Amino acid sequence: MRFPSKEIVERVRSQYPVGTRVELTQMDDLQAPPIGTKGTVTGVDDTASIMVRWDNGSGLHVVYGEDKCRKISNE
Repeated sequence: MRFPSKEIVERVRSQYPVGTRVELTQMDDLQAPPIGTKGTVTGVDDTASIMVRWDNGSGLHVVYGEDKCRKISNE
């Protein structure tokens, strides 16, 4: 796996600040929450993955370059 640059990590952090509400649109993982699940961003790690507390209790990250979510609001 190739890690994203510091610039990319900072860009993702600015786009998805803590408290942002998101909706899952793609995740290829057997443990993934269902597509359409909503959650709250708790941070962005050093690999630019978005850390989310999903409303269904899951804590899987949205992996940069693999998974997708869309922003639904900032809180």
